Amino acid sequence: MMTKIFNKMQEGKSVSLVYFLVLAYTIAALVWWGILLFRQSEQISGFERQNLYLRVDSLAQPIAHQLELQRINKEEHMRSFKYLGEGLIFLGIILLGALFVYRAVWKYMKLSRQQQNFMMAVTHELKSPIAAAKLNLETIRKHRLDEEKQLKLINNTIRETNRLDQLCNNILLAAQLETHKYQLYKEPLDFSALVAGSIKDLDGRIGTHQIEADILPDVWLDGDKLTLQIILSNLVENAAKYAPKNTVIIVKLFESDDQLKLQVIDEGPGIPEEEKRRIFLKFYRVGNENTRKAKGSGLGLFLTAKIVEQHGGEIEVKDNLPVGSCFEITLPEYSVQTA
Repeated sequence: MMTKIFNKMQEGKSVSLVYFLVLAYTIAALVWWGILLFRQSEQISGFERQNLYLRVDSLAQPIAHQLELQRINKEEHMRSFKYLGEGLIFLGIILLGALFVYRAVWKYMKLSRQQQNFMMAVTHELKSPIAAAKLNLETIRKHRLDEEKQLKLINNTIRETNRLDQLCNNILLAAQLETHKYQLYKEPLDFSALVAGSIKDLDGRIGTHQIEADILPDVWLDGDKLTLQIILSNLVENAAKYAPKNTVIIVKLFESDDQLKLQVIDEGPGIPEEEKRRIFLKFYRVGNENTRKAKGSGLGLFLTAKIVEQHGGEIEVKDNLPVGSCFEITLPEYSVQTA
């Protein structure tokens, strides 16, 4: 796999080198064409001046001679101006076209690398739960286990199959959202109860971190229940991947400036400033699949941003002090019901 990535990098460098060589040759050819035209113009003017001086009547009619010389000089200046203008226009068109081609090629290569990372990540994400579930089931089949151990293996198998199911749902939902085939089914939801229920379920699935909740009660909004659950699940599981084990993941739901805020805060390594907007791109993950420790498909944050957008909200990532990240979702349309 490292060989494939190295080959991709070498291919990118080779494409860049060939591209710039062709561009340099084109510009050099344009400059040489301009030099030849200027020389030709000078030769034409020189030939006309020579013919003018050889005329017998040039001394007899000095005014006519001067006018003819002015005409020749003027035509030479006009030709120079014409050649220079056309050359600059052609150079501008070449550079503009080269910029568009370069951006298109690099965009394609970047997407290709992201898809390569995605395939590597998905392969790992699919194989891990399948292998774990298979091992658990084979252990149950081959060995006579007491009820407690058997129940533990069954619960582990269910957890792994849920993980596999979530990954498949993410892939399917990403494809549907991009092709606009998924239609949100919005209904009045007790968002506070939905967040609390999702946290309880996640707390049972994630045994490596402690999840603390601070939820504003009785918050209602119109939303798609399934996708809103996916949002919280993606953010909390993403925090659990990167934050050290046994650290706290905080989920907050509160009001601020007449807007509803949902925050997921972790104590991980944080996200560099230049990466904070890129992490919501499809397939994008910081680093590559061979150097990063935490595995993933690169779809979770992309899906989260898309779902938040379709609910009329916004998502951003902030620094958590002293360490970690804070993913904040803002939802403008909601209501808080009081007894």
